[in-house]
Amino acid sequence: MFLGTHNPRLDDKGRLILPAKFRDELAGGLVITKGQERCLYGFPMAEFRRIADELQKAPMTNKAARAYSRVFFASAHDQDLDKQGRVAIPPHLRDYAALDRDLAVIGASSRIEIWDAAKWQTYLDDSEEAFADIEEGELPAGL
Repeated sequence: MFLGTHNPRLDDKGRLILPAKFRDELAGGLVITKGQERCLYGFPMAEFRRIADELQKAPMTNKAARAYSRVFFASAHDQDLDKQGRVAIPPHLRDYAALDRDLAVIGASSRIEIWDAAKWQTYLDDSEEAFADIEEGELPAGL
């Protein structure tokens, strides 16, 4: 499970040093793809395969599932961490998420999210009041 917020930087070659506490779960490889809210999602390979299996269960006649699958899979990039725990973020994904130098890498349960640091702070500022005001019944049962 991925938890916490970390603030690494992209190097001049577009590489990200992943937080040490995330590396064990990503040792078998990871898939980076477009996420929602203009961030990037990073999945351990096994979790990406699980999600792929679920998406494949959706009927091809479901327009939303087709659209989501197209973007999700077409932008996906799989890779292994190097010996220093780095991954290269492809230029098209850096552009999508407007990643420059300062990043926020957050744990989001079964995935990591990679954000431009300023955009992450804006998202938090805009979302924290709504988070505090969520009422019972608005989240899945048991939460």
